[in-house]
Amino acid sequence: MPPSLALPITIAIIVLFILANAIRIMKEYERGVIFRLGRLVGTKGPGLILLIPLVDKMVKVSLRVITMDVPPQDIITRDNVTVKVNAVIYFRVMDANKAIVAVEDYLFATSQISQTTLRSVCGQVELDDLLSNRDEINHKLQTIIDDQTEPWGIKVSQVEVKNVDLPTEMTRAIARQAEAERERRSKVIHAEGEFQAAEKLVKASNMMEKSPMSLQLRFLGTLAEIATEKNSTIIFPVPIDILKPFMEAASKKAE
Repeated sequence: MPPSLALPITIAIIVLFILANAIRIMKEYERGVIFRLGRLVGTKGPGLILLIPLVDKMVKVSLRVITMDVPPQDIITRDNVTVKVNAVIYFRVMDANKAIVAVEDYLFATSQISQTTLRSVCGQVELDDLLSNRDEINHKLQTIIDDQTEPWGIKVSQVEVKNVDLPTEMTRAIARQAEAERERRSKVIHAEGEFQAAEKLVKASNMMEKSPMSLQLRFLGTLAEIATEKNSTIIFPVPIDILKPFMEAASKKAE
């Protein structure tokens, strides 16, 4: 290489190096936390950002909602049942400066505080409440975690308990309990039906007692229903009230 070209090429390389370290482009959902000689300058972005080479240092932070899976935790409920519970947490960075300066790793810190809070809250409730009152538990988890992460510039928008893994013995016990509950409801419904039928029969008997002819009409209606069937022989009782006029006429004739 000719000596006359060495200096311009060296200068061009230095200029390119400076520009590469001085120019940053932030996306719409990104922010850059700027440190100048170790001191916090502020947050810049989105768009084009110019830095002072070798003086400014930038840490990129995403402002999008982060979905974090909380690993299954071994929990002993208030009624001494051991279960495994996992959850999912939705949060986002609201203050990029605090997220970088106030805590070393806000993702790891949020994960750890979510795990400890999940064990604490679920350990204070009974198993039935853990299975049925999910909304109340989710709201309590969201409130506690959000209060603890607020100094870090983190906003927890939602926490959802995903799965509750029960021991095999407890699963069988719950199945037997559910079966017993269904059987109880079936017996109650059957008893209520018998009671209502008995009430109707009592009302019908009272009406027939006041009107004896209604009993005979009912008897004739029963005969009509039996006659529709293909039976060779039909045996049925005859009320004595029907034969009474014939018996009286026979006795008078005999006298």
